[in-house]
Amino acid sequence: MEIYISIIVVLLIASLRQVNQYERGLKFTMGRFSNVMEPGWRIVIPVFQSYQKVDMRIKAVDVPDQKAITRDNVSVTVNAVIYYRVQSAEKAILEVQDFYYAISQFAQTTMRNIVGEVSLDELLANREKLADRIREIVDKETDEWGLKVSNVELKDVSLPADMERTIAKQAEAEREKRAVIINSEGELAAAQNMAEAAKILSAVDGALHLRTLQSINDISSDQSNTVVFTVPLEMIKGFSGFLKEHQSKRVE
Repeated sequence: MEIYISIIVVLLIASLRQVNQYERGLKFTMGRFSNVMEPGWRIVIPVFQSYQKVDMRIKAVDVPDQKAITRDNVSVTVNAVIYYRVQSAEKAILEVQDFYYAISQFAQTTMRNIVGEVSLDELLANREKLADRIREIVDKETDEWGLKVSNVELKDVSLPADMERTIAKQAEAEREKRAVIINSEGELAAAQNMAEAAKILSAVDGALHLRTLQSINDISSDQSNTVVFTVPLEMIKGFSGFLKEHQSKRVE
């Protein structure tokens, strides 16, 4: 009797299987799917039954570098990372052979197709929108596999060396263009202010003379400055006539 009890205890211990909190276990009885085992200790009868664990945590799939051609015929290299988790352990095992490999391959194909539908400028400017499109497509396709894609991130977009130089020159030209525009706008505003000031000074008698005296006073405050004051030509002619008249009187 003790022998039978010992055999039963040994068989019972050998039948115990542990499923962790972050896992689910699929039990197969004589090759047919029986049920999903929840976390804890579960009994799996040797020989007649088997089981397979499925990790239910979020996983990150690094999509390797993919060479693609944009809509405007520019060759680029793109890589990404996909975050997903198993939503249905039963589908993930029964519907696809290797869901990790399958989602990686499907993501690579989808990423190349999406890149081929946009131009280079759209790819560089709208990376988040393109990542969302990739996520929607991959999530919809892998729903039958029991997977849920939570996020897709485009990590890097690499361009050929000659294209990088072209883009750098274009960016430099845009900066120079913007600088010229800003400088011309400043000169235009300064000219408008000077014209407005000239109108005000010309409208008031004596205002221009006062402004001239003020400018001379500001310049002469530094002893190292030399001020050359230009008088009107009519005044010079007047002095010249006065000198000639004075000399003629002396001769007489």
